[in-house]
Amino acid sequence: MHGYTPGAVTTTTELLLSHKYPDDHRQVAKILERMISDAEPLSSRHRIIDTTGLTRQFIVVGDRLLDNTDAVIGTSGFYIDVTDTLGTDLQESVTEAVDELDKTRAVIEQAKGALMLGYGISADRAFDVLTWRSQHTNTKLRAIATQLVQELASEAGSPSESFRARFDHLLITIHERIPQQ
Repeated sequence: MHGYTPGAVTTTTELLLSHKYPDDHRQVAKILERMISDAEPLSSRHRIIDTTGLTRQFIVVGDRLLDNTDAVIGTSGFYIDVTDTLGTDLQESVTEAVDELDKTRAVIEQAKGALMLGYGISADRAFDVLTWRSQHTNTKLRAIATQLVQELASEAGSPSESFRARFDHLLITIHERIPQQ
């Protein structure tokens, strides 16, 4: 775990603490001290730096190791390497959050676009309108936006012919009005 060949070094508290990630060192030292002085078992989640310089995350569970006279002669317990698990869980959580944010942002942007088109207002003002409806009705902004987009989509199946003709012309000729750079 720390990178030593079994039996190559004598395990000491100082050696173990020397491998603790700098930000975790003080916390782990306090936990060890409490375990020894107050007879408390230990449980910790912290990082170590192995002999190659790789940082790993561990959950550590331990207790005092006593001799026949109940004198503390060391610690006994186990380490669980959770580096890959935490990394995977964190990545999955981040991916889910980003996906959810993208979905939320997309539907809100669609609703803003519909308000901009319907009322001829700016994007900021359209967002203000959505926010106002959300706050006034105590309904999540995403729910307001989603419902608006769904209902507009069902209405869009039969726009007036004059609107459709103007929209078609606008789309077909849009490139002609883009300023040259």
